[in-house]
Amino acid sequence: MQQDYLDRLIDLSLDEDLGAAGDVTSLALVPADAEGSGELLAKEQLVLAGLEAFTRVFHKVDPRVEVEVLRRDGEEIKPKVVAARVHGRLRSLLAAERTALNLVQRAAGIATLAQQAMTSVRGSKLLVLDTRKTPPGMRGLAKEAVRLGGATNHRFGLFDGILIKDNHIAAVGGSVTEAVRRAKAHGPRLVKIEIEVTTLKQLAEAIEAGADVVMLDNMDDAQIREAVKLAGGRVPLEVSGGVTLDRLPRLAKMGVDFVSMGALTHSARAMDLSLEISGAKKAVRKPRAAASQG
Repeated sequence: MQQDYLDRLIDLSLDEDLGAAGDVTSLALVPADAEGSGELLAKEQLVLAGLEAFTRVFHKVDPRVEVEVLRRDGEEIKPKVVAARVHGRLRSLLAAERTALNLVQRAAGIATLAQQAMTSVRGSKLLVLDTRKTPPGMRGLAKEAVRLGGATNHRFGLFDGILIKDNHIAAVGGSVTEAVRRAKAHGPRLVKIEIEVTTLKQLAEAIEAGADVVMLDNMDDAQIREAVKLAGGRVPLEVSGGVTLDRLPRLAKMGVDFVSMGALTHSARAMDLSLEISGAKKAVRKPRAAASQG
């Protein structure tokens, strides 16, 4: 993950929490020289993600905080497994705690849901894609978590892929053919052109116009089966809208190539990880390569 992006995300997140005054509770209660230690503990089965962000939060607050990472991003762990340990000034640990947990819990939730989605289509050719429906400012973290869970990234933003949606079609007079024509004429030469359709008529028009990928938007199962027959393998098909974990196995049998699932990033719940901090005198060992789960 790009370090400048992660630093900006963490700076903004810490600023939201600490403001100009800092952690006034800890400043009032905890002596400046007090030290402490903590353990990042999984309280349910999950796929880890966001450990790099977790570590950098503590180092942003206080470069002297020691972080020992015990597990790897992308690793599935069980309840009661310790993923990381921290040691340093107690005020620093308490100031960083919530921000570090917010990032790792959210990222782990996305990775875990992505793994569940891919498990449900195992053995098929179907690829599960994410979308741009990510928490503002967290797209890089969310997209990485999707990959760690085994699913696949769609375009990262508006800048790296042409996806013609209903509002774009309306903007050119409602013509699928005209929308594809303009994309071919004015878009970057090496960028594929995908277009969203809602009817079989639009699908036929998109194929005839030379679209590289066609997105079937909010079609029911019967419509999707008809769309697959109509396309006849001439163009890759993506299903979007109403995609749930329960529906994925059915879609995998229909012959479509992709499903885009906004829920991966906009509805994944934060995983239950805790950071138990207590006063301590011993420092943890220096960071080392993550061990595999035994």
